[in-house]
Amino acid sequence: MLIQASVGYGMLHQLELTKAAQDLLSAMVERQHPGGEVIASQRELAARVGLSRNSANVAMAALVDRHLVLRPENRRYRTYYLHPYIAGYETVEDLEAAIQVAARRIADGELPEPTAPRYDTPPPKRQGHGLKAVSGE
Repeated sequence: MLIQASVGYGMLHQLELTKAAQDLLSAMVERQHPGGEVIASQRELAARVGLSRNSANVAMAALVDRHLVLRPENRRYRTYYLHPYIAGYETVEDLEAAIQVAARRIADGELPEPTAPRYDTPPPKRQGHGLKAVSGE
């Protein structure tokens, strides 16, 4: 069993993830190797949580866009990495070292920090009207 970094989990509610993205992330956390490497195809991960191919594509795009999932530069097939702030580690010492390295790399601009989506224009506000019943008479 891995020791899960919880630095990033405290901000997940701010990242506006869909349920599909949360489910896909959960499958990745479950399948990860120490340090956050996930060796599985998107199709395998989607099947694990019951997502269609299209839903999995949209969910993965959101996870990558928010920097929770990192794709290697060499784009090896079936390999993803969880951001060090949410990855699992074998020991507390490994976790602490990885968090320190990640913080330094973020400060140096080498590693993106998990972020909420940025909108050119804010999303529309929810309207205050409730639904009204319409009679068919």
